[in-house]
Amino acid sequence: MADPVTIGMVVKTAVSTLSNEENRKTIGKVLTVVLAPLALVIAVICGMGDMSSAHNGKVLDACFSTFYLPFTVPEDYREHIGDMRNSFSILDGAIASFEADMEEGDSLDALRIKSIFMALFFGEESPSRRAHQDFVGCFVDEEERTRTVSGDDEDEEEETYTVYVPLTDDIRNLPTIYSRIAQVMGVDVTQDTQVNAAEIYFRIGGSGAVPDYGDSFGDWLAGVPVSDEPFIGTDGFCSPLGEHWRSMVTSPYGWRPNPTGPGKEFHTGIDLANSLGTPMRAALDGTVLLVRRSQGGYGLHLVIDHGGGFLTLYGHCNSISVAQGQTVTAGEVIATLGSTGRSTGPHLHFEIRNNGQTENPTKYLP
Repeated sequence: MADPVTIGMVVKTAVSTLSNEENRKTIGKVLTVVLAPLALVIAVICGMGDMSSAHNGKVLDACFSTFYLPFTVPEDYREHIGDMRNSFSILDGAIASFEADMEEGDSLDALRIKSIFMALFFGEESPSRRAHQDFVGCFVDEEERTRTVSGDDEDEEEETYTVYVPLTDDIRNLPTIYSRIAQVMGVDVTQDTQVNAAEIYFRIGGSGAVPDYGDSFGDWLAGVPVSDEPFIGTDGFCSPLGEHWRSMVTSPYGWRPNPTGPGKEFHTGIDLANSLGTPMRAALDGTVLLVRRSQGGYGLHLVIDHGGGFLTLYGHCNSISVAQGQTVTAGEVIATLGSTGRSTGPHLHFEIRNNGQTENPTKYLP
């Protein structure tokens, strides 16, 4: 039986999504992409019917995380998650502005606020255009208080000041919060919405606001097949994970949000996600330059020297089956996919260095 989050979110988005002829055609096309299981998950949550609570949970987690979605996800459905992520970022700013005028020790429950926002607006066209400041205002009371201060003549006097008092610290305030949201935001806050919000809150809150995917992250793409035979282009360059590598890309080359910390970073390769232990192959003939394990960074990784200053690097391996100084041929199995080092889940960080400079691997992959 589908869990409450599944029922509420599917019913809600089905109305808006399936009422549009173009969306119905898009969804129909999505169902034919049998090699893109993640696309199917997104399609289902956007109005096509039932799905397992485990997959539903992963879609839910995606909204509260910052990892890149694979390119196989249709743009229509990427927008649902992307817009919700944008909304969460705007909500964070609104929350901070209210907390700046709270008494020391008071704060808002950001996860509670985001859970209710998602239960109300996920699947809506452009929820990031909603009045987020007004929405967060539904979770606070404004109070006038007095305090004793010293005047210019050092005499003590009473001063009146205004503070915001959070309502999220007591679940008994939820009826008041929902009533305000209905009035301020002009929406119908149904019982189903309230149940969905509670389920989202406890689903995400069980592992923290940003989920720790661990070994389960590769399950998003575990259905993307890796052929038993090498996939080699006409120029002799072999894909480390087979012909469907484009369906495995979770983080491209270039600037990106830092997946394990604040700010942005330059991603020096591409990340290809699949199941833990998936065999990986050498991209070209060459000699293994090094095999190394680091606690952070690339984790267990190897570098192959292909001559002429051209190197390929394979990071976050679970195991490596070649040794330093060993010669390898294009397509030879050299390691298995893992999640060692600075990693959010099983994937290959594939990097190319040409005379010391990193290059986008997609220029070379067949």
